[in-house]
Amino acid sequence: MTCLRNDVVLLPIPFTDLTSRKVRPAIVIGQKDSDLFLVPISSVLANTDFALQQWQAAGLNVPSGVKAQLATVEEKLVLKTIGTLQAVDRELLDQKLRAWLQLVR
Repeated sequence: MTCLRNDVVLLPIPFTDLTSRKVRPAIVIGQKDSDLFLVPISSVLANTDFALQQWQAAGLNVPSGVKAQLATVEEKLVLKTIGTLQAVDRELLDQKLRAWLQLVR
C-alpha cells in the first residue's frame, strides 16, 4: 500500500497502557522510507486542536477533529485509506503543523 501526504488512513492504535488497541483514523503528513508520520483524528471534538470542516469528504463517518500529536508508524500497519483531506482542511493543518513544530513560515 502506498500512502500519500493528506491521506486519511485507518490503523490500529494501542492504548497508552498497551493492554489493547483500537482501529482509528489518522492523517498522513509525511513519509521516510517505510515509516509514516501521522496526526491522529478523533470524534471527541473537545480533545482536538481543530475540527475538520470537510470531514465527510475526507471519508469520515462523523464530525471529527485533528489532535495536536505526532506519531511515526510503519506503513504496513495501515489497514486502508478512507479518503483525502480537502483544500480548506489541508491549509489549516499546514498552519497548525508550523505552529506546533515552531517552524518559521
